[in-house]
Formats: sequence, structure tokens, C-alpha cells
Amino acid sequence: MEKIGFIGMGNMAQALCQGFINSGLVNKENIFAYAPHFEKLKANAQKIGFIPVEKFSDLLDKADTFIMACKPYQIEDVLKEAGDKLKSKAIVSVAAGWDFARYSNYLTESTRLQFVMPNTPAMVGEGVMLFEEKNSLTTQEHEKAVELFSSLGLVEFLPSSLMGIGGAVTGCGPAFVDLFMESYADAAVKYGIPRKTAYSLVAQMILGSAKLQLETGEHPGVLKDNVCSPNGTTIRGVCALEENGFRNACIKSIDEIMNMKK
Repeated sequence: MEKIGFIGMGNMAQALCQGFINSGLVNKENIFAYAPHFEKLKANAQKIGFIPVEKFSDLLDKADTFIMACKPYQIEDVLKEAGDKLKSKAIVSVAAGWDFARYSNYLTESTRLQFVMPNTPAMVGEGVMLFEEKNSLTTQEHEKAVELFSSLGLVEFLPSSLMGIGGAVTGCGPAFVDLFMESYADAAVKYGIPRKTAYSLVAQMILGSAKLQLETGEHPGVLKDNVCSPNGTTIRGVCALEENGFRNACIKSIDEIMNMKK
């Protein structure tokens, strides 16, 4: 993974590229990118530091490892256009739905592959990077990929059969947390706290609560119990959430996603 080529440079690709450069694990002179809108690509290159490439064929010649970061519906056409130029090279794909089995229908065995599902908090170095256990990278390539993605957050390995549910929770979950954040900020505003302050309070509360669980390893129920005094305010709020189906709503949100994938 000496020279990395990004295929697509949307928000997630920009986050990954910036994280790779900031980590110091890859020199920015060895990171190239291609996207259809070259002027926009050049503007992003000035901000981030990668080298923009105007022609896709040139990108294929410059890199030995490719980050497939275009839209999922574009991948089939990209693979067809790349053709034999992907032989003996490596692909790390971050496009949803394109796992090892699906790529196997298009690639020869000489093209090595790793499917990774990142999420949007990778943009601030606090993402979750789900690595599909089945891959064909060399040992050295795999270690390098894990090292690179670890610079953007937590890396976890899942069997192919669990990548779907893993992606539903970590990939869609940020939107649900944002909705949770907005709702509690609305409650704060309702009782007089200014909007900007409300968002800051709620966001920090969520960040701190998550960090407390990760660092202590305590069951979330234990942490919840620690805040709930007998006949106190918090337990009354917990009961109100339960009466309105909070846990069931969370589970059902994931059920809806998984039912769409069947």
C-alpha cells in the first residue's frame, strides 16, 4: 500500500483521505484521487493535500491500492472500465452492499480485496470501521489497512453474515443519535435554554456517556442505574421513555432496515 488511489471523493472519502494524511502513515504525495468533476476535485485537493487526477486511466497507472469510494450503483461500470488494470492490485471498498462475494463476480483472483464499512463520525476520528473477515489482501496489506483505518476510529472485524446488521447499527445509527440529540435539545429550548447552548449540552452529554461506557466497560444498564436514585428525577424520566416505547422504537428502527435488505 505504497501508493493509494481514491475512486470517488465524496464526504466519506474526504474524511478517510484526511485521516490517512493526518496519521502520518501515508505521505500525501502518494495519495491520488479521481472523480468526474475535476474542478471540484482540485478544490478538495487544495484543502486536504492529495494529488487530483483528471483521467481515470491515469489513476489506475499511478496507484497499487484503490479505495473504492464512489456510489454503489457506479461500481459495476467502474470495474468494467478498469478492466485488466486492476489485476495484481488491491481494492479496499467502502461502498455499501459490495461485499467480498459480490466483488468475486467481477474480479479475477489476482485482484485482492477488503470490504470495509465506515460511518460518518470517521470525519472527526471517532468512527466505527467494520472489516469483513473474509478478504484476499496479503498479510502485510491487511495490517496496513487496519492501521490506516484505526487512525479514524474503532476497527472491528465481522463475518460476512453480520456485516449487514453491523452496518445498519453503526452506519444508520448516527442519524438516530442525531434525532435523539435534536429532541433533547428541543426539550431544553422549550424550558428556556438557547438553541446553540442546548445542542452543546446534549452533544457533550452523549459524547461523555459513550466514552464512560467504552472506558469502563460497564453494562449500559449499570451506568443507567448509577444515575437513577430511588424516587428521583431520572427514574421518572426513564419510566416515561419506557411508557412511550423507547427501547421498542430503537429495535424497530433496525428491523425496518434489515427487512429492506431481505
